[in-house]
Amino acid sequence: MEFKTISSESVPMTLLLEADPSEIAIKKYLADSACFGAFDGDEIIGVCVSKSLNISTSEIFNIAIDPEYQQKGIGSKLLQFVLKELTTIGYSKVELGTGSFGYQLSFYQRHDFRVDSILKDFFLDNYDDEIFENGIQHKDMLRLVCRLR
Repeated sequence: MEFKTISSESVPMTLLLEADPSEIAIKKYLADSACFGAFDGDEIIGVCVSKSLNISTSEIFNIAIDPEYQQKGIGSKLLQFVLKELTTIGYSKVELGTGSFGYQLSFYQRHDFRVDSILKDFFLDNYDDEIFENGIQHKDMLRLVCRLR
């Protein structure tokens, strides 16, 4: 398993759609973003997209692992790699948005992200299609923050 910085053009859209169902939203944040990949040989099996908000803060917009490789710790290793790279670049804080419940929330909390704020009705107002997980509709977005050491 290898982790490295990649170009936004090399990121497979099918992989990004695993974490974000809106190709329109993905295309908006993919431009001018830093992209990181997890590789099994020459195959990209995981990606993370991060974008600078300001001199000290970067936002993670997408992290996704190919379904065949999930539940093997690759997402955690990719996120650790990304956080280390962002620290090296000089960022002191990383933000992201996620649903108010589900496995993503606990994933980020295991990596020292903490709830900072709630955006009410975000998924209702910003996505054409309803997003469900475990039979529950995502409505609100939690904004999470991780302070880098």
